[in-house]
Amino acid sequence: RICNSLKFSSTAQLGIVFGLFGGVMDQVVCDNEYQREEVDEESFFQDIDILQNHGINVADIKKLKTAGICTIKGIQMITRKKLCAIKGISEAKVDKIKEAAAKLIDPGFQTALEYSDKRRMVFRISTGSSELDKLLGGGIESMSITEVFGEFRTGKTQLSHTLCVSTQLPGQNGYTGGKVVFIDTENTFRPDRLREIANRFNLDHSAMLDNVLYARAYTSEHQMELMDFVAAKFHDEPGVFKLLIVDSIMALFRVDFSGRGELADRQQKLAQMLSRLQKISEEYNVAVFITNQMTADPGATMSFQADPKKPIGGNILAHASTTRISLRKGRGEMRIAKIYDSPDMPESEATFAITAGGIADAKD
Repeated sequence: RICNSLKFSSTAQLGIVFGLFGGVMDQVVCDNEYQREEVDEESFFQDIDILQNHGINVADIKKLKTAGICTIKGIQMITRKKLCAIKGISEAKVDKIKEAAAKLIDPGFQTALEYSDKRRMVFRISTGSSELDKLLGGGIESMSITEVFGEFRTGKTQLSHTLCVSTQLPGQNGYTGGKVVFIDTENTFRPDRLREIANRFNLDHSAMLDNVLYARAYTSEHQMELMDFVAAKFHDEPGVFKLLIVDSIMALFRVDFSGRGELADRQQKLAQMLSRLQKISEEYNVAVFITNQMTADPGATMSFQADPKKPIGGNILAHASTTRISLRKGRGEMRIAKIYDSPDMPESEATFAITAGGIADAKD
């Protein structure tokens, strides 16, 4: 049709016109893609302040924020019972808040194709070792909980420290890098160790350390309270924080709850903590990385298992973690990581080394 309506003296001129036309079309497509990404980003972080337009007063919104609920998605993720427990929020107000949130978020089903488009926002953070990244399908995944467990000296804390630095570096598939929150329950966090790892990647020490937000938890209750602060921080700076590390998840629960008499209470509190972590990861699109300890399994010797040790936390922790990685010692500084449980990764192993610059590939 274009050829019939226009007269061209040569095929070269025709090629130039089509080239220009194609360039314009590419630009339009790129602009549309960019706008779509911006819309996705906006709809992902729906601020709770929007509720003012639906008849919820500012004082009630402030109360919700104090309880660590800062987004519309956050309201969808909390039960009516817990909302009623917030001081100054009555049952009538809870119904009104839930009703307003339901109008802003579609609570119904979606096709696997639609969900697949949403999953495009998921990013992966490099561990510092290409072999370990390959095992994990590209690195530590966002919107999920990745748990590593192993005995002492297997590299759990070293991996945590390396991730503090590698998270700040741009990665594959358009990952731009971001800040880290580190919750320390065992007093093992060392800024000097981060400086050594930063030297490997040629990063400025002060700028790198400034991007890591650190908190020391002293009790399991304090650890839970820090979750509200983390949610508020992620809300204040949407899209800036990319990783939340808890090293280790179970240490304080082991201390605060002792004996079989308190086991049920401990597991219930642990389930609430893990549920909060999972919701934070999905609500703000961050990766959650937790470390876990091991314990001797008295029943393992009866069943002739090769390894009589198992990760602590029981089934509650096993079901809450999206991906579980088992670490064990190898020769010298070598460590072996194995996929213990994952929804999309096959059970396989990778070898890495602990170096002065953090986690790296093992040298043959």
